[in-house]
Amino acid sequence: MSIINVSHAEITTFILVGIPGLEYAHIWISIPICSMCLIALPGNCTILFIIKTEPSLHEPMYYFLSMLSLSDMGLSFSSLPTMLRIFLFKASEISANACFAQQFFIHGFTALESSVLLIMSFDRFLAIHNPLRYSSILTTLRVAQIGTVCFFKSFLLVLPFPFTLRMLTYCKKRQLSHSYCLHEDVMKLACSDNQIDVIYGFFGALCVMVDFMLIAMSYILILKTMLGTASRKEQLKVFNTCVSHICAVIIFYLPIINLAIVHRFVHHVSPLFNVVMANVLLLVPPLMNPIVYCVKTRQIRVKVVTKLCQKQIY
Repeated sequence: MSIINVSHAEITTFILVGIPGLEYAHIWISIPICSMCLIALPGNCTILFIIKTEPSLHEPMYYFLSMLSLSDMGLSFSSLPTMLRIFLFKASEISANACFAQQFFIHGFTALESSVLLIMSFDRFLAIHNPLRYSSILTTLRVAQIGTVCFFKSFLLVLPFPFTLRMLTYCKKRQLSHSYCLHEDVMKLACSDNQIDVIYGFFGALCVMVDFMLIAMSYILILKTMLGTASRKEQLKVFNTCVSHICAVIIFYLPIINLAIVHRFVHHVSPLFNVVMANVLLLVPPLMNPIVYCVKTRQIRVKVVTKLCQKQIY
């Protein structure tokens, strides 16, 4: 295994932390984390299974929902292993290479989820603004092309992260701030010049915020189209088609915006707040998105209930 160069010693591992001040309760904290995992992974698998097996759901909106479920599962699989190791077994060490790989996948799937939420907002705008041409514009082939572009764009965006981190020199500090590795967390431990990482990390965060601004713009256009419809009943019908996606956007972006505001404007904040908000960002979307879409999307809810009833009969 390659070793990171340091000025006084050779560091081959970093130290992850759980929740500051609550180390004595880590075993109990692992219970809700495991519960969230046991709900999130089967929930997203259920979404994927229902969409795959039901021909009536082979439409652009549900294909994009499949991409959202895949990105949620990627976030869970990227972050949960180290979290469970810390909270269940108090195993806090992680090798440098494993840390760099983990932060690559966490940032990659985060960028992918942001991109998927953006294309889902465009999908809703197109379905509402131009319903007659919707199916001819968003063909299955075009949806596959959009999904492929989003995937490569997201992971190419964060591809430099592990390489720039390996180029840094790390001194004696090796304790991170979370129970998983993040780019901005690792680069702060470097005692060499990390200006490139700071600039490129800011660029990556800016790309995610651009996605959010484009989503907001899409909903401004949707609102304009919705207000131009004839009756309040039609307006409510249009709004109901967007509720699930609006919830997914809020669940994903609210922790990001809160963390950005705190880091920018609040100078004295409890480390506990940062840790909790960062954990919410990775744990809550994979948990809540399947629940929101099953509850608020009638087509999926009906198919899930039908499958469960058939299983009980057999």
